[in-house]
Amino acid sequence: MQDAILAVEVVSPSSGLRDRETKRALYAETGIPSYWLVEPDEERPTIRLTEFALGPDKTYVRVVHRVTGVFRTEAPWPLEIDLTALSARRASLLDGAEDDA
Repeated sequence: MQDAILAVEVVSPSSGLRDRETKRALYAETGIPSYWLVEPDEERPTIRLTEFALGPDKTYVRVVHRVTGVFRTEAPWPLEIDLTALSARRASLLDGAEDDA
């Protein structure tokens, strides 16, 4: 992981604490400068994204908290993600999975 500049963790319902806390501490200890936490809502098809940046004390500082609309960042490179569109796509996929059940 020495060359990694971004870690993205998608929170799983079965391992939420490990995904939110333990892994974040490990990524910080390794020195990964950017960390994003992606949280799919368990009740709705909403996707939330929180952006963190590595501080001088090797802990992450929250840059953006739980965005559900359009996420924009400059680090580690300029990027825009339409979380509303991804959430709509997720809803469509979940609806299709329910129809198959």
